[in-house]
Parts: sequence; structure tokens; C-alpha cells
Amino acid sequence: MTPVDLTPIAALAIETHRAAPCACVAAAVRTRDNVRYGAGAAGRLWLEDSPPAGARDATPAAATGDVIFDLASVTKPFTALAFARLARAGKVSFDEPLGQVLPELAGTRSARVPLELLAAHRAGLEAHRPLHSPGDDAPIDPLGALLDCANGRRAQCEGDPPAGGFPPVYSDLGYLLLGAAVARRGEAELDEVVAREVTGPLGLAVAPVRALRRRDPRFNERVVPTEDVAFRGGVIRGAVHDDNAWTIARDGMAGHAGLFGDAMSVARLGVALLEALAGERPEWLSRDEVERLIAPRPGGSLRAGFDGRSGEKPSSGARFGPQTFGHLGFTGTSLWIDPEAELVGVLLTNRVHPTRASDAIRRARPAVYDAIVEAMAQAR
Repeated sequence: MTPVDLTPIAALAIETHRAAPCACVAAAVRTRDNVRYGAGAAGRLWLEDSPPAGARDATPAAATGDVIFDLASVTKPFTALAFARLARAGKVSFDEPLGQVLPELAGTRSARVPLELLAAHRAGLEAHRPLHSPGDDAPIDPLGALLDCANGRRAQCEGDPPAGGFPPVYSDLGYLLLGAAVARRGEAELDEVVAREVTGPLGLAVAPVRALRRRDPRFNERVVPTEDVAFRGGVIRGAVHDDNAWTIARDGMAGHAGLFGDAMSVARLGVALLEALAGERPEWLSRDEVERLIAPRPGGSLRAGFDGRSGEKPSSGARFGPQTFGHLGFTGTSLWIDPEAELVGVLLTNRVHPTRASDAIRRARPAVYDAIVEAMAQAR
């Protein structure tokens, strides 16, 4: 079945809101008999006056549906799903303390924190810590970085966490630690565990740079650039934008960032989650296993690996339902899933190119998701 043409919706982000040089939109809606998909792309891969190093052509190529984006924090759902799969296999448990999984962190302030609280941003950790100084070429000490993360507790969150955890604060540190725990119990590099447990079983073309470059000779042409960062040599392209992920994993994956992919692959992850919630993917994850991740939790909209609708003007727009869950990424990426409408929406952009200064993506996202609801309603 021909996908619904969502090109005008992608153009809404680029031409109307001027949120980024390029955008790709994908959507899916479950009908009685099948899944109907939609896709669209607009814009050019970069601004003409800010080309990435090594660009073959002075004029940037037009965006197409197979363009690859740095997913940024849309990586976190993949980490959480790999964690759930390992828990299903009995290799780890949600309530297992961090120091038990990673004994080298047993003396840290977060040693007794259950892994589930790391996944749900309720471990009492700071939101962020730079793990490497800009311009410092010295190799990072991986253990030192993990120790720094595990000791990065907020002053008001001392001691063992209460039932349900500390008040939620969105924290990349928690996902760096969760990713390390998943890798340890998965007995492989984190990206290999995610490939084995999530992207492989679901057939998704989502992976870190080293894997995509190895299997796709056109990767360097298909990937969009992100920010112009002087200490990293200029406009970043074909490397993760997040400094901590780049410092720790280089072309691999950290728990909080590092995955790249196209819009349709991200949409197909959303469809797989809807299928699991409908009891149609018992070999992968059950309804109860997915619901443990996406269930609302006290104190805010953050779930385990996902977020919900929040504020008077949520980024998922006005038409996605109250049970909607998904995630945003700093580079301009997003995924929202409405389980009641059985609808998935994806917007991928490179809104940080060539600079992160503009906040136009905040206006573009709700407009795009409202338009997705309308377009896909007509496709049922």
C-alpha cells in the first residue's frame, strides 16, 4: 500500500516555522486489517553557507525519506527496551541495585539505587555533567566517567532513595549508568545488546555510526550534519552530536545518546510497541512488560525510557491523546505514540545546524503532530 504523502507536513516545519534545514516525517496508524504508513521530507541537508567538512558538492542535497539523523535522546527508549528484554530473560532485574550489577561502583553514592529508578529519572542524579573538557585530547578513563556519574547526586537527594524514587529530574547521567549496566549483563557492547534485543528482532535500521558506516556505503552521503562546534573541528557530520556520548563511545553508543536512524525506522519502533500493547508480540515483549516502562509515575511526566504529555502546550500537539508517550531529542528529533488512537508520529530534523540558538522547533513540533493526526485520520 502506498504511504500517505506527508511532504506538506515536513514542509510545515521547514518553510513555515523555519525550524531546521531539513525534516523528515513518518507516521503509522493501526487499522482493523493492517497498518497504514505515511512519510514525507522537506528542505536540504545543510545550509549553503555552513557546509560540513568534506562535503563533495557546494549545493546541499534535497532531503529524502531515507535521510539518516542523529537521534540524540530518542536513543533512551532503545536502552530502556534492551533493559526490559534482559529482565525478561532473567539476566537482570528492575529492582537490582547499580552496585550489584557494576561492582566497581559499589563505593559510590548511587550504589544502592535500583536500576528502574535510573531508567525513570528518579535516582536523585544531576541532570548533566561534562565528562571531558572541550579541546582536551587526552583519552578518557571510562571507569572514571562512570564514577563521576554515579557520584553526581543532587544535594537534596542523599542516602537510599524512597519507594518510587526521588523527585524526577531528567538525567543523562542515569542513562549513562543504565547503559553500562545493560552492557555488563548483556555481555557485549551496548550497541550490540540493543541490536540483539531491540533493533534486530524488529528489523529496524537504527544503529550507531560504526555499525551504519560498516553496512551502508552511502552512509556519509545520507547522514545530515548537526552543529558547528569549534573544538570538534567545525560542522559535525557522521559523528554523534552529544559531547558526553562522543567522549565516551566515539562511533559507538552510550545509554543516553549515540543512535542514528531514518524516520520510518523510528515509526516502526512505535508500531512494534503498539503491537506489544495489543498482545501481538509476545515473543518480544508482553503488554505488561511494555506497560511497566510507559506507566505514568508520580511527580511528573517522565516514565522509564519514555516521557508523557506535559504542560499546557505539549510538544506532541493538541490532538494526540492523554495516554500518549514518546521522547524528544536535542538535535530536533521526536517520537510520539498514542495508544488509544493506535497512532505513531515521528519528526526528525537537524534543528541544531549550524547552531542551537533558535527555538523554532518548539513551535514546529506541535504544529507537525496536529497535522499528522489530521492526515492519518483520513487514511484509516
